[in-house]
Amino acid sequence: MSLVAEGDRVVSREEVVELADAVAASGGIASGIGTTRYGAQLLIEADDRETAQRLGEAEFASAVQRAGLPAWPVSTVDVLSEDDDVE
Repeated sequence: MSLVAEGDRVVSREEVVELADAVAASGGIASGIGTTRYGAQLLIEADDRETAQRLGEAEFASAVQRAGLPAWPVSTVDVLSEDDDVE
């Protein structure tokens, strides 16, 4: 799943590195250096999309707090299941 939060200032490299460290336990990666947004891709195991989204949003909020980033509103949430990835 991917989540993006948007705010009112540019996010520094150091802040995104802190977010990357915070989401690493969830198999995550972070992005947003030099932009007015930060985001993460997380691996969330759940029985359905709604549960995955709820768990992912909670993990993202926790990681944002651990990284010391401002709690900006989440503007984008994309949930992809293993079934979606099969063609």
